[in-house]
Amino acid sequence: MADDEKNELEETEETPEVEAEAGDASEATAVSDAAPAAEEAAPQPAAKKRSLKHVPRSQRRQRPKVVREKPATRKPVARTPKTEAERGSRQERRGVVVSDKGDKTIVVKVDVIKIHPKYKKVVRRTVKFHAHDEENTAGVGDTVRIVETRPLSKTKHWRLAEVVEKAR
Repeated sequence: MADDEKNELEETEETPEVEAEAGDASEATAVSDAAPAAEEAAPQPAAKKRSLKHVPRSQRRQRPKVVREKPATRKPVARTPKTEAERGSRQERRGVVVSDKGDKTIVVKVDVIKIHPKYKKVVRRTVKFHAHDEENTAGVGDTVRIVETRPLSKTKHWRLAEVVEKAR
């Protein structure tokens, strides 16, 4: 196909000369015929402007890394000793005793009220905790306060702090 285009270009260049030599056509027509041939033969822009999506690594913008000054001497690490009381804040819950059948164990039902993060609706849930009751003082229906503690058994991680209200 490239050969065909070359042949056409050669033919268009020759035709004005043939017309001028023959003298049949006037100079105006020769100039008008030569003008399109010159436009076709004129070179197009060398290359399209490259997009900047991919730039070779050597031509990329360089950012020099900031070097921090190192101090002459290091500061001593200052640590304050932790006191025994600040070991960790223990959770406290208040609930109603559902069962006291186990020896030194009560089951406490705690109502948890949360607001749903997306829908902003108040959601009520109940959670049951097994709590350690050393003297078996709590009975079914009592309102009690329980405190989080170390694991005492497979299910007991809470202990009875106080009986807030006795059941009738």
